[in-house]
Amino acid sequence: MRKLTADQVRSTFLDFFAKRGHAVVPSSSLVPRADPTLLFTNAGMVQFKDVFTGRETRDYRRATTAQKCVRAGGKHNDLDNVGHTARHHTFFEMLGNFSFGDDFKPDAIAWAWELVTGVLGLPPDRLAVTIFAGEEGIPRDEEARAIWKKVSGLPDDRILELGKKENFWAMGETGPCGPCSEIHFHQGDDLPCGAPVCQGVACDCDRWLEIWNLVFMQFERSEGGKLTPLPRPSIDTGAGLERLSAVVQGVRSNYDTDLLRSLVAAGERLSRKAYGKDPDDDVALRVIADHARATAFLVGDGVLPSNEGRGYVLRRIMRRAIRYGTRLGLDRPFLHEVCREVVSAMSSAYPDLRENETFILEVAQREEEAFRRTLDKGLKLIEEEFGRASDRVLSGAVVFKLYDTYGFPKDLTEIVAAERGFTVDGAGYEKALAEQQARSEFRGSGEQAVADVYPALRGELGDSAFTGYRETQSEGKVRAILVGGGRVSSASKGMEVEVVTDRTPFYGESGGQVGDTGTIEGAKGALEVLDVQKPVGTLIVHRARVTSGALHEGDAVTLRVDVERRNRIRANHSATHLLHWALKRVLGEHVRQAGSVVRPDDLRFDYSHYQAPPPETLAEVERLVNAQVRRNAAAETEELAIDEAKRSGAVALFGEKYGDRVRVVQMGPDSRELCGGTHVARTGDIGFFKIQSEGSIASGVRRIVALTGEAAVRFVQDEEVAMRRAAEALKASPRELVPRVEGAARRIKELEQSLAAEKKRAATASSADLLEGLREINGVKVLATRAEAPEPQAMRDLADKLRDKIGSGIVALGAEKEGKAILLVAVTKDLTSRYRAGDLVRELAREIGGSGGGKPDLAQAGGSNPAGLPRALQRLYELV
Repeated sequence: MRKLTADQVRSTFLDFFAKRGHAVVPSSSLVPRADPTLLFTNAGMVQFKDVFTGRETRDYRRATTAQKCVRAGGKHNDLDNVGHTARHHTFFEMLGNFSFGDDFKPDAIAWAWELVTGVLGLPPDRLAVTIFAGEEGIPRDEEARAIWKKVSGLPDDRILELGKKENFWAMGETGPCGPCSEIHFHQGDDLPCGAPVCQGVACDCDRWLEIWNLVFMQFERSEGGKLTPLPRPSIDTGAGLERLSAVVQGVRSNYDTDLLRSLVAAGERLSRKAYGKDPDDDVALRVIADHARATAFLVGDGVLPSNEGRGYVLRRIMRRAIRYGTRLGLDRPFLHEVCREVVSAMSSAYPDLRENETFILEVAQREEEAFRRTLDKGLKLIEEEFGRASDRVLSGAVVFKLYDTYGFPKDLTEIVAAERGFTVDGAGYEKALAEQQARSEFRGSGEQAVADVYPALRGELGDSAFTGYRETQSEGKVRAILVGGGRVSSASKGMEVEVVTDRTPFYGESGGQVGDTGTIEGAKGALEVLDVQKPVGTLIVHRARVTSGALHEGDAVTLRVDVERRNRIRANHSATHLLHWALKRVLGEHVRQAGSVVRPDDLRFDYSHYQAPPPETLAEVERLVNAQVRRNAAAETEELAIDEAKRSGAVALFGEKYGDRVRVVQMGPDSRELCGGTHVARTGDIGFFKIQSEGSIASGVRRIVALTGEAAVRFVQDEEVAMRRAAEALKASPRELVPRVEGAARRIKELEQSLAAEKKRAATASSADLLEGLREINGVKVLATRAEAPEPQAMRDLADKLRDKIGSGIVALGAEKEGKAILLVAVTKDLTSRYRAGDLVRELAREIGGSGGGKPDLAQAGGSNPAGLPRALQRLYELV
């Protein structure tokens, strides 16, 4: 075998297919675009799904890619296996070659065998292939068997048959499907196998390793399950780079390849643990290596840790890595250091990693710092739950909360519980986990995959010709009318319809810019355009109401955009470009657009940054934008090839899918972005720019809402009026307002502190009177009394003083605040083995219609029935 690095394996694969007429297509983002059925891109074919189904056409019939993939969360989830095996990953690269109705089985099989044996040099006597055995009325793939026999010369016992589960692929319940064929590499019979008899290529052990899967899309499955041969069958293949590199490099674990070994080594350096010395340490080092890759690539593609959707999965990945790091003794943030090694190792293949390095490392470090704080909170919560768990069993709901909220895995909670003599409700935990998994399954909700009517319509009519860059009024012809998703030939007054014309000046919502409104008029009817969308490709659909007469398919019409509204949208969209440039200039190059909405009334701009910019910084951003507005520079646009546009310095925005040719918008001397939206002719047309609000919307993501033109002027005037009124109320000039408000705030705080101190003194002074209720029961001093200290801290202070005065005993205090009852129980340390504060307060809480808990020496409860306080306090004497 040729000894190749993983980079060489990747380039060898792509070059091989490029020489055989395949377009080398860059990896798509890990965030699938316009596919709400997937959390992450998990296979090479994802970016070609619409090409395979016919919804999209491209200017090539064959393609090859090295695709970034993540399988963690949802149906495709390898997370819990990572670290425990030699081949499971959250992030991996899928090498693939694809044919869209061009070459088929003979070429695909021949090329695969040539590349594996002739180019990479894998010995044929260590290879086996599989074909579909035939099942449920679908015939055996004899064609594939015959081709493999002819191409490889493998004996019959190395061309094996597998069933539908392993060797038949389908895109869904209906649609394209077909048999598969796999190439397996024999790693050796000395590897362990847990089965009584090893099943060879069908076994789950690692003796035989699948290195390439070839999918032959040759059937169309209908609703009834009937399979019809496709007129132009296609090819979809996938070979994991990590597995292929391991085989080529002669190692049995993906983590021993050059792709991952440097990352394992980074973990070794940081932890001072040697890989291969301790099985538990090895698991931790593999987890950290894999999860650092997933972290770097996901953050680089715009995913940020959060509590829902993709961000939640990323957070789980990061926290799992951090937890395993703590097992290695890493008690300070380390994940960002391993992510730095990911950037160093993989930026030659993925240059955007280097471009986003600062931001990736900042996200990793800050998330770890935050999680380490929650670890401490989690341990405190466990202690509180021990105080509440009278049966010495931690409930499944609590164990899941520790996992879900604080990142405590069940096994860690079990260890802590066992040290304290507790057990864990495993069944309850599994139930809570299953409920959460059901909630986190990624669904499109209202954002479902586009209805079949639009792709079909586009297939029939083609894309719409958009004239709106150069004009706001166009003549066109009605190509289709839809009502309720169904095609109709005409529509009359009062009906709400969707209209497709051959050409239109109306902008369809995309790239964050809302759709235009306006009118469509024909000889026999008129429509008010309420919204415009692009449901698939560049098919532009006008959503409208017929206001007079009737509209017929084939009518000649005049389409007029609401120009005043369009102008406000254009100003706001151009302002987002200048705002993006100014934020990068002031805050740093790590700033990335994380989303935007451009409307006629305002603009919303989401950007990556971890700290709240101070008011002076936002003022500087405003100053820079308005300087460009006053400069009144021409807004220039040009169409370039995508690679040329990027080389020219144009910024590609996250979440956008670009074709081979793109529109570049130059706004002023420095702002240059890929953008298909509508813009002002000159920056001066923006008029005036003003930030209305700025705040955090997620970890590492902030949002600016801003105004332009007349709306910005009105906002400033309203702010001025409010400021003058506030100044008058404080009998100050507007310039004196800030020091006056700060002075008033300080005075209010001083008065509040004085009042709290007075309440504390009053409570302390009354402690001697409260001791009059002290009793001794079974040799234990017990005091249960009402307290005039309804603030929780004041009650705790009073309980501490009473406990100190009695030396050894139990104190219960009851108070009423805002119609609610409060109870607090304190037990001196010498008695906690006999009387636990948490157990006692739970019993007392029943009398006030509430619940509570806490530590063995201090617990509190609240309830809705303050009238029950006397009975609750009396109950303490009875319990003791």
